[in-house]
Amino acid sequence: MPKVKSGASGRRRERQEQRRELKRAGGLMFNKGIGQHILKNPLIVNSIIDKAALRPTDVVLEVGPGTGNMTVKLLEKAKKVVACELDPRLVAELHKRVQGTPMASKLQVLVGDVLKADLPFFDACVANLPYQISSPFVFKLLLHRPFFRCAILMFQREFALRLVAKPGDKLYCRLSINTQLLARVDHLMKVGKNNFRPPPKVESSVVRIEPKNPPPPINFQEWDGLVRITFVRKNKTLSAAFKSSAVQQLLEKNYRIHCSIHNTNGEGHERTAIWQVQEVKKKMRRCYQPSKQMSLKMFLRMK
Repeated sequence: MPKVKSGASGRRRERQEQRRELKRAGGLMFNKGIGQHILKNPLIVNSIIDKAALRPTDVVLEVGPGTGNMTVKLLEKAKKVVACELDPRLVAELHKRVQGTPMASKLQVLVGDVLKADLPFFDACVANLPYQISSPFVFKLLLHRPFFRCAILMFQREFALRLVAKPGDKLYCRLSINTQLLARVDHLMKVGKNNFRPPPKVESSVVRIEPKNPPPPINFQEWDGLVRITFVRKNKTLSAAFKSSAVQQLLEKNYRIHCSIHNTNGEGHERTAIWQVQEVKKKMRRCYQPSKQMSLKMFLRMK
C-alpha cells in the first residue's frame, strides 16, 4: 500500500475539522482572516460579564459579538447593548437569535469597521476583540469622550502582558507606558485556545481597563513623540538616545513648526529651536537609565 504523505494527511484532517465546525455553527463558516474566533465556553462568558460588574442602567459596547453567545448574557444584565460587527452574516445571526424576545428592543447593531466608526455613549465595554485591531482599538477607546467606567477585553496573551508590564519586565514597551498613562490596567484571567471555535493559534487573556478621570494634563501626541524616541532603542540610556543627530534635527524641526503654528518668536525660530534642543539635552544628560527601566513617574518628570 502506498504511503500517505503527512502534508496531505494534515490537510485532510483540517478539512474534516472545518466540516465539523461548520456543522456545529449551524452552517456558518468563520473567517479567521478577520479574527472570527467565537468564545464558546459559557463559564468564561459568565466570568467576563461578572467582572464587568454591570448595572441595570448601563449601556454596554460590545465589539465582535459573533453569534451572540456573550451578547444575550449582556442583554440580561444591561439596559442596552450596542454591538459592532463587520460581517453581515453574523449580524443576521445575531438578530435571529434575539428576534421575538424582550431583548430585541435592547439591542442596537452597528455594521462596519469599529475603528472607522464614531463610538456612541456607553458606560462599559465588554468584548472578545479581533486580535489584529487590539492596539488601535485600545487607544480609540482611551481617547473616547465622554469617559466610560471600565472595559473588560479579551486579547492575545502576549499583548495583554505588554499592557500590564512594569519597568524592567521583558515585555515593557511604548504600549505599556502609553496605556498606563491614560488608564489603570489589570490582568484578570488566562483563557486557553480550546475555549474558542475555531481555536486560534495563540493563548488569550482577559484585561480590565479603567480610564483615569480626569486624565493627566498633557498633550498625548507630544507625549507619544517623546516615548517613541526613547523606546526606539530601549536598552540605550536616554542620554545616548537624545545625542543622536537625527533626534536633534527632529526636535528642532518640531519646535519651529510649534512656533509657526502659535505665531511666536517669529524672527528667532532658528536660534530659539537650537536653544530649546540644548535645554532638552541638558535634561537628558541626567538620565542614565535605559527606557526599559523607567517608570511612568520618571517619564512624567522629564515632561
